[in-house]
Amino acid sequence: MTSAFICGVSGPVLTASERAFLRDADPWGLILFRRNVESPAQLRDLTAAFREAVGRADAPVLIDQEGGRVQRLAAPFWPAYPPARVFGDLYDADPCAGLSAARLVTRLIGEDLAQLGINVDCLPVADIPQPGSHDIIGNRAYHTRPEAAALLARAAMEGLLAGGVLPVVKHIPGHGRATADSHHDLPVVDTATAELRAVDFLPFAALADAPMAMTAHVVYTALDPDLPATLSARVIGMIRADIGFDGVIMTDDLGMKALSGTLRDLAERSLAAGCDVALHCSGDLSEMAEVAAGAGEGRSHR
Repeated sequence: MTSAFICGVSGPVLTASERAFLRDADPWGLILFRRNVESPAQLRDLTAAFREAVGRADAPVLIDQEGGRVQRLAAPFWPAYPPARVFGDLYDADPCAGLSAARLVTRLIGEDLAQLGINVDCLPVADIPQPGSHDIIGNRAYHTRPEAAALLARAAMEGLLAGGVLPVVKHIPGHGRATADSHHDLPVVDTATAELRAVDFLPFAALADAPMAMTAHVVYTALDPDLPATLSARVIGMIRADIGFDGVIMTDDLGMKALSGTLRDLAERSLAAGCDVALHCSGDLSEMAEVAAGAGEGRSHR
């Protein structure tokens, strides 16, 4: 039975060991990085090989294709798309033009991905950057005003869906106040709940009907002083009850240094907290086996 984790693989083709692992562990999905990308034909073969290995023709294949700094597909085969903030700037000059541009560009991204067998894009970034926050979000976010960010992220979702690709809203419930990069350190946000609801959580509440969302490895002391959102039943419960998100919640990469503990432990704890799917990105087979053990045989998304 399908197991509740998403994994990477090491290169542009599956190794024999990876095929065996995918067949036996049956991860819910695969996530791709630049190490996996050589050409359109190669990517179509890789996504098909993954689905053959897990025995599901509709198995999710994910990628982070945002535009700007975060773009796994690049020249010479794919265009360089702009970062999200470009659409926010255009929105300020002409709201209709900004929304149309956001929708049209993600429609093009969706076309790129669908032709490769990639059916999930980890986009849009609905975080609201704040003065003094770490630039890990920066211009990946659409706007610093939550209402504008929500509208632009909605337009981006619509473009992807029109292209046949599912969006993943990130990083719920909000990474914009983090003063550290969660790839390397655990950010702690001390903002009061009322302010978080009025600003950070607002775009996610407006996008509560999205099919998927990715967690933030961030401690919100007003919600849970001890645990980052990914591992906190309190925060995941708030995402469900207060923000109203009812889609699939996937973790951000469990291999990021914001989290401490073994990968098996982190997979178990994130799922116990209420996440639906654990994400692991490195493509290291021994690490993947740890995550698979933590995800548990037969566990699957909601």
